[in-house]
Amino acid sequence: MGEAIGPMLASAVAVALSPLPLIAVLLILAAPRGRTNGLAFTAGWVLGLGVVATVVVVAGNALDPDDGRPTWSYWLKLGLGTLLLLLAVRQWRDRPRPGHITAPPTWLLGVDRLTAARAAGLAVTQVVGHPRTLLPAVGGAASIAAAPTGAGAKAVAAALLVLIGSLGAIVPLTVHRRGTERSIRALGEWRAWAATHSAAITTTVPAVLGAAYLGDALAGLT
Repeated sequence: MGEAIGPMLASAVAVALSPLPLIAVLLILAAPRGRTNGLAFTAGWVLGLGVVATVVVVAGNALDPDDGRPTWSYWLKLGLGTLLLLLAVRQWRDRPRPGHITAPPTWLLGVDRLTAARAAGLAVTQVVGHPRTLLPAVGGAASIAAAPTGAGAKAVAAALLVLIGSLGAIVPLTVHRRGTERSIRALGEWRAWAATHSAAITTTVPAVLGAAYLGDALAGLT
């Protein structure tokens, strides 16, 4: 089981460190119907991440060669690593400059009008439509699929990938449900922290993970 879990942990943490689910859940929880919509968003995030992991693991198992050397995973990571490094460069170039106001994402403007179904759909869209989430999720699932272990161990590893990658949505929702003054204050501090450090996270994490993917791919292919 360790062969499937170990290689995917960095990818799972990269998904969890994305500011997207944390900021989205915190804003949804502060809006009308916050608790219901927050739960729907979290469920949608888990579902979207679970579908991505399942599709990649199943497809990867079908591609495994008889000699046990998963060359496809090295080529995939080579591509993912390149894309992640390009993403990090773009994030650095587009980082907020002092004195300049950056327009918020379009989805932020409609948080107050969300229904539970739209909140869940927003979460799925953020999983499959944002490279900062999708690329490491695919990379982690590919690591699981290429691991020399059985289907049961791969299923456990995929579930763990989804759980870790969903912590950014699960943790604030759990804290909010406690309803204490301390919990509400903590959520406000988390939102301020995420807003302050979002640019640094979205630049550093793809750069580090992309370099790791490229290293794994080059080592495997050569």
